[in-house]
Amino acid sequence: MAKKLADWDARIGRRIRLRDLHVLSSVVKFGSMAKAATQLGLTQPAISQAIADLEAALGVRLLDRGPRGVSPTAFGEAMLLRGTEAFDALRQGVRDIEFMSDPGTGEIWVGASESFISGGLLAAVTAELAIRYPKLVVHVIDANTAAMEFRELHDRKVDLMLGRIGGPIEDDDLAVETLYEEAIVAGAGTNHPLAGRRKLALADLVAESWILAPPSTAVRELVHTAFTAQGLPPPSRTVTTYSMQLRMQLLATGRYLSSVPESLVRYNAKRWSLVALPVVLGRPLPVVLVTLKARTLSPAVEVFITQMRALARRMRGRPGAAG
Repeated sequence: MAKKLADWDARIGRRIRLRDLHVLSSVVKFGSMAKAATQLGLTQPAISQAIADLEAALGVRLLDRGPRGVSPTAFGEAMLLRGTEAFDALRQGVRDIEFMSDPGTGEIWVGASESFISGGLLAAVTAELAIRYPKLVVHVIDANTAAMEFRELHDRKVDLMLGRIGGPIEDDDLAVETLYEEAIVAGAGTNHPLAGRRKLALADLVAESWILAPPSTAVRELVHTAFTAQGLPPPSRTVTTYSMQLRMQLLATGRYLSSVPESLVRYNAKRWSLVALPVVLGRPLPVVLVTLKARTLSPAVEVFITQMRALARRMRGRPGAAG
């Protein structure tokens, strides 16, 4: 770098403003200074000056300008990453103050896949939490833990992620807590021809029509391995979907089977007329709670996690859950 970052107070502390970092983020997000100016309600010269002030303070170019707009340089990418962390820390501080000034107030952002949400555990935690803390607001967004990427956590779009995983998480930035292990069962509608059978083998299910998760997912691989381990071909007459609503609609016809978490049948058997067939689909899968190690959680999120752990302990003591 042209200048060393030695004198923090003179060169950084007094010269870099949060507003300028916000401007940088907006310019990159919208791809041009003109669009950022419109979104922020500022003039284009004001946007240009904010970027120029940042570049002067740091002694490096943060943006490359081209005919198709602007893009961050390597220095700009580094500044954006740390800027995101700084704004997130400030947001967390505001959330802490809200919780302390008005106990029980706050927001929780949870990332989970639709298949995990359908199991019922998240709904149970949220409902119990609402009784004790009616002012808490819970936001749930679709985020697939089985993909093992956790982008939503790294981008600080969620406070935590919940779900099943098929293997170890090798990411030093993440804190991973196994809540319990859950069996994956063959679910069927109560009107399916096999629903009343007390004894079944996987060989009895090969020719059935199945609803499965898309390929390269933890549960799909679990089902594939369960059949092939017994020298059987995996189900070939299938519908593949992430949608649990579509699964429930198809299971209601009585013509399909589906691999589902045991908790889905436990919480929703009567509501959706479901049964679990007496077969084992491989080993139980760990249900994990994942957070960022370097991120301090707000009091509201800590309350949510405490409630989640309490319900998970009950899950561990029930049939169908191990660990």
